[in-house]
Amino acid sequence: MRAPARYALPIASALLLTMGILGGLWWELQRSTASLLQKQPEPVREGAETPADVLRTLEPAESADAPTQALLSLRQGDLFAVQGEWSSAENAYASSVEKGGGVPALRKLAQAQLQRRNLRGVRQTIDRLRQANVRSEDLMLLEGVVLLRTGELQKLAERLAVTTDSPHAHYLRSLLAIMENDHEKAKAELAATEAGWEPALRSSAKTLQAAYEEYALFPESPHIHLLTLLARALAQVQECEIALPILADVTQKQDDYRDAWIVQGYCELTTERPEQALISLERAYALDPEKPEIQYFLARTYSLLGNHRSAMTFFQYSLKNGFVPEQEVRRRIAREAETLEEPSLALEHYSALLRLPDARRDDLEDAVQLAIREGKKEEGYALATQGTERWPGNARVLYLLGWTAAETGRKDEALHALEQALAITPTFAPALELQKRLRQ
Repeated sequence: MRAPARYALPIASALLLTMGILGGLWWELQRSTASLLQKQPEPVREGAETPADVLRTLEPAESADAPTQALLSLRQGDLFAVQGEWSSAENAYASSVEKGGGVPALRKLAQAQLQRRNLRGVRQTIDRLRQANVRSEDLMLLEGVVLLRTGELQKLAERLAVTTDSPHAHYLRSLLAIMENDHEKAKAELAATEAGWEPALRSSAKTLQAAYEEYALFPESPHIHLLTLLARALAQVQECEIALPILADVTQKQDDYRDAWIVQGYCELTTERPEQALISLERAYALDPEKPEIQYFLARTYSLLGNHRSAMTFFQYSLKNGFVPEQEVRRRIAREAETLEEPSLALEHYSALLRLPDARRDDLEDAVQLAIREGKKEEGYALATQGTERWPGNARVLYLLGWTAAETGRKDEALHALEQALAITPTFAPALELQKRLRQ
């Protein structure tokens, strides 16, 4: 049974805002990371012996200071987190911690461990934060979220009853109130959080408040619409564990609520429940087979389950139907094509990706490496040439041009490109090694 017509607008608006999960933060992190990588070297991988092995290398690891390496790992973790790839995010944050990322890296590591339900890991990280003498409010927040995740609501309520007021305490009270279906209290606690001094919690509170404000615009909407809006907002503030029970209640009451199935599938996917995500997203797809966001998340689920042919199909559907950001879906199509041993298709999407405004230099490197590995040397050379137009004066890109020129028999051009790369970065070991080899 379909929802009444008067509910169509709120339901549609819920889906549109659901896609904020992959929205502005994703774009900002891509830009900031690309800018940072443009300025900083990357470490040599151990055992590199060929141009392909050192493709991502700019300078030896010891030439980059530890804070730079820690920040790069932190940014990489942020990118993975925005994509909902929490396993990779946890690894990146752990790397940042080991490289001296300090309290900021530990906080984000704890968040990734929470998303992965790694409660043992997060408790260890809390202990490390305690040793680092972080604020008691920060520790209380993390410990409170652990209690929420383990269902120890009464224990949390008792702690909060004797806790000094702070944005952290108000935020925990708001989450507890949402779980207990006490929405008036939740709104009051969110307002107190938003008026507080903690920027990250103000932002999260504002996101959750927006769900209540949107629902208030449609007073005739059913209560399950409010629950779906709240679940979407919880997913946006990385509280899928709280959102999932809410969504289960919604879908049980209205089996054809497409938006609820989408958010549920997203949360199951990002909390590493791919089998459940497949069920939810296939249900959403049955309700609306043309929605690119459904197709995209369904493709990611298939990929995680090892069904790369179905993943490829649904990624292509999402691209055809206008999924945004385009560069993200093209990048995933290229990787699926590589897995399926279809290099021509992979290169087709890499080429299209490199024409987009937000393409990354890593995309060029992946494309060139694939082309050379598959014996498509002229295509690799063409891509590297395209790269020098896109990123002029970049040592890594000039190295790619030198490498592909050498592979295609253009020795003089190769030497010229390498000289240009070394003029920019004189200690660029891969360029020095290739130059020496060409001059022998």
